[in-house]
Amino acid sequence: MFPLLLVLLAVPLFLSARKQKRAMAEQKNLQDSLAPGDKVMTTSGLYGTVADASHDTTIDIEISEGVVTRWLRAAIREKVAETDEAVIEDKTDDVEEEVPATTAQVAEPLDHGAKK
Repeated sequence: MFPLLLVLLAVPLFLSARKQKRAMAEQKNLQDSLAPGDKVMTTSGLYGTVADASHDTTIDIEISEGVVTRWLRAAIREKVAETDEAVIEDKTDDVEEEVPATTAQVAEPLDHGAKK
């Protein structure tokens, strides 16, 4: 009875460990294969274009025209297909709204350390 129980517990653990190891290897290959011009999404959901991939641990991503930020390679979740971004751009190009002028005011900074 004990050998059967041992096999029933060991096989699923072995298979899940292999699956996790394979997923980690695929993610590592993705992060190592990034090149300038690739469209990517970070783990936090930020979309951008790879601007510089010459560093070992970091990567520069252009998130808007002229705005380049530096990220850890480990923060890249996936490459984004060209068609996904084209659809997003088409939707934003069709909408032409006038942005109303605002009279926003800046609040006074809080002084947390002041004694009253």
